[in-house]
Amino acid sequence: MDPVAFEIFGIEIMWYGVLISIGVVIGTILALREARRIGMDENTLIDLLIYAIPAGLIGSRIHYVIFSWDYYKDNLGEIFNFRGGGLAIHGAIIGAVIVAIIFTRKRKVDFWQVADVCAPSLILGQAIGRWGNYINQEAYGRPTDLPWGIMVDGVKVHPTFLYESIWNFLVFIFLLWYRRKKAKFSGEVFLLYFMLYSVGRFFVEGLRTDSLMLGPIRVAQLISIIGIILTLLLFKRRREKRD
Repeated sequence: MDPVAFEIFGIEIMWYGVLISIGVVIGTILALREARRIGMDENTLIDLLIYAIPAGLIGSRIHYVIFSWDYYKDNLGEIFNFRGGGLAIHGAIIGAVIVAIIFTRKRKVDFWQVADVCAPSLILGQAIGRWGNYINQEAYGRPTDLPWGIMVDGVKVHPTFLYESIWNFLVFIFLLWYRRKKAKFSGEVFLLYFMLYSVGRFFVEGLRTDSLMLGPIRVAQLISIIGIILTLLLFKRRREKRD
């Protein structure tokens, strides 16, 4: 499949960017809808997104460059070539969360409440964005004989982008239900989002052939394990604080 969606004034617009943009737009609409439902100031949320979305993009690039430094140290000009590929979702989450913490402190609003509002939108955007990997023929797994395998360069491989996308959609649906029916304290939905995403990513990452590595360790699996432990500790702490 052609990774180029269309051209504007001779500039190629990639499907990957289009899908990420669609995820951002849909996620923003959902977050604003939830903000209205709970009485949160929508303008505050919009102001946050103006900062958090670029921060997420920059964070995703920084993360990728750091763990691909063997290549970029000899190709410094490529560091800023966003169109050349190389984004990492964990970096995006970290970048957006850091900005959100700073923003909410300055605006004197509850970070955890804002995070709960945005959590389902984040996982939905990730689910949509993964299809850009399919179009680019990247983020696939090792060879397989399973009937749902896809052909890449003449080899049938695990469609790991699909596994992660399906998992993310399921987490999205669960979070919407949980937020309305079961949530008991501020931050619970966001912590569940990151914990469940990390669980799915850990297993999917084990099938991939293009993982960022830290020595013999897959970076995404390491961050997933750390994320699961941290979210469990924060979950316990916030629940105890509520009680």
